[in-house]
Amino acid sequence: MPVTNPWLAGPAPTTRLDRHRLEERILNLLSSQNMCVLATSGPDGPLATPVRYFHLDFALMFTAAATSPKMRNIAVDPRVSLGVFAPLVGQASSRGAQVFGRARVLLPGDPEREHYWPAVRWQSDYVERSRSLDEPPADPLVVVEADRIVYTEHWLRRDGYAPRQFWRRAA
Repeated sequence: MPVTNPWLAGPAPTTRLDRHRLEERILNLLSSQNMCVLATSGPDGPLATPVRYFHLDFALMFTAAATSPKMRNIAVDPRVSLGVFAPLVGQASSRGAQVFGRARVLLPGDPEREHYWPAVRWQSDYVERSRSLDEPPADPLVVVEADRIVYTEHWLRRDGYAPRQFWRRAA
């Protein structure tokens, strides 16, 4: 029987990408997707929530109602993980990232918010909901600066690289 991707057979390579190439691949993934699963933990235990995200370099951000369960969990424990993934067709197309960091909640008027806010594309959402573009959302902006990322891309095996790569914020 013919095999579509023979390079998937056998043990996975262990060679690491250099930092620049890894960062390019991670940023490509973050730029080509807009949904992730946010994992938080709180008094009622773990919570995995699909959220639409925006990114600015290695910072992922989203807006949320201040009273939502994910926001209550973040208030208790700001350590979070976000799972970003591309649609999967088969093993060769497996591509995703686990992003680990601390969630910071930035309210309107917070000077730090001004750095991140231009990357939030709220306008299309407002148009779809027949809301005025004259007043941007006042919801809290949650920012997660990645401390570390576990990046998985099985296509890397084709070029002799490990399908799982590890990135850490430079000290």
